[in-house]
Amino acid sequence: MRVLSYVILAFMLNLPLTGCLAPEDNRVILEEPSIFDFERPIPETTWYHYSGGVNALDQSAVEQLNVTPSLVGNNVPFWTQGSYYGIGLTTFEPTMGITSSDNLYMSSYGNGPAGSTAIVQCSGLIEMTSLSDYSCANTYDPISPVPNSNDPYVYVDKWTDRIMKFDMHALAGMTVEWSDNDGSSWSPPTFATSYSVQDHQTIGSSPYPALAHPTTWVFCVNGNWAAPLCSTSFDGGLTWSPEVPGAPLDCNSGGLSAHIEGAENGNFYRGNVGCNGSGYSIYRSTDGGFTWTEHPLPTEKSGTADTWNFEEAQVAIDDNNNVHAMWMGSDNMPYYAYSRDNGGSWSEAMMIAPPIGLVGTGFPVVTAGSDGRVAFGYVGDIGNQTWNGYMTISTDAFSEVPLFTTVQVNLPEDPIDSSNAYPEGCGYERCGGLGDFLDMAVDQYGRPWFSLANNDAGEIGIFATITDGPTLRGDLLELNSMPLGGVLTL
Repeated sequence: MRVLSYVILAFMLNLPLTGCLAPEDNRVILEEPSIFDFERPIPETTWYHYSGGVNALDQSAVEQLNVTPSLVGNNVPFWTQGSYYGIGLTTFEPTMGITSSDNLYMSSYGNGPAGSTAIVQCSGLIEMTSLSDYSCANTYDPISPVPNSNDPYVYVDKWTDRIMKFDMHALAGMTVEWSDNDGSSWSPPTFATSYSVQDHQTIGSSPYPALAHPTTWVFCVNGNWAAPLCSTSFDGGLTWSPEVPGAPLDCNSGGLSAHIEGAENGNFYRGNVGCNGSGYSIYRSTDGGFTWTEHPLPTEKSGTADTWNFEEAQVAIDDNNNVHAMWMGSDNMPYYAYSRDNGGSWSEAMMIAPPIGLVGTGFPVVTAGSDGRVAFGYVGDIGNQTWNGYMTISTDAFSEVPLFTTVQVNLPEDPIDSSNAYPEGCGYERCGGLGDFLDMAVDQYGRPWFSLANNDAGEIGIFATITDGPTLRGDLLELNSMPLGGVLTL
């Protein structure tokens, strides 16, 4: 028995020694591939991140979140890249629209016939395969063009394709013209208002029931009132109602307003300062713009920007009538929240800038496609007053931890503005061709488009987009790849 014990003990003592003297273990331990391991390198101008600027590729940073992100379903990353395409003309406050015939339109201050506002049509740009596939030219050429205006504005009705051209003539009122054939011909001008003072107008439409047109139109302006003043047309822009307050009667929000957006359910939405003069709110009309209710945004943690365009709380409506809001916080960073009950309640605020050390942002704008798919546009300062254009997208904003993908639409050596001509910076004051506001829309294939200006190139209007990435409409698939644009298109 004792001999057997010695044998067992000797065998056990020899095990570690045998392992050390054995041939080297050449087995390869395979790491689980990352969902961000694409078949090609991630561009230097693309970032994947979560709310608060958390780098999605930095596991130690992700572990600091209170919950593990679930990158499944629609909340998955796509290889994504951004670029821009010049329109060949200067712009100021570049509003835009897209028709179902795949033409893009941008307003162009003073470049139309006889110095009028030009409506630049870019054809062949959507789904192009070569830069030679697209061209841009003014499509506004009536017999008697309307004189140039203080604030040019173009809007395309998402339900009828009607292109609406609004020219605001300060003390002389506002004129409206439209085209139902992609700009080939234009209606005679009609007066939208005879109010004594207008500024900062915004226009939108929705399928709210109208007697003489498939959609109802509403515009709001900054007039002599404590809140914006709004007017409605039920006949496609031919006649307009008297102006009414665009907020509750006792609301002191100030008259400046961001873009109006119409929803499939007939509601209208727009954002500006809250009725108490602080914070941001989204204002909603369910009766064609005649009365408005206030719906405060969750700005308790973000605060609100203290800049010249402090009123900018932008709003977009997706195809399922969900409401998406964007604003700038007191840290001059972009924030986002959504509502799935027509503005009745809001998600927590999310800071959506990428983890690249931006020192400031400005000119916010937002657009949306299918349920929970949203895109944001803004400009950002990387330091020393060097401003770039950015587009941030989410394909599942309603996920518990939504993934954001941000692209810089211009290359590092080609900033949007680096002239230092604006001492306070492009995000904090009027800035060359950017004017008061920028604009965005999603085309029928789900590609987001962002209208802005390249100030360093002489305030040339540009359409920015993602050349590669996910579609924001229909099944979640990859968009057809587009050629890079940039300075070659200026």
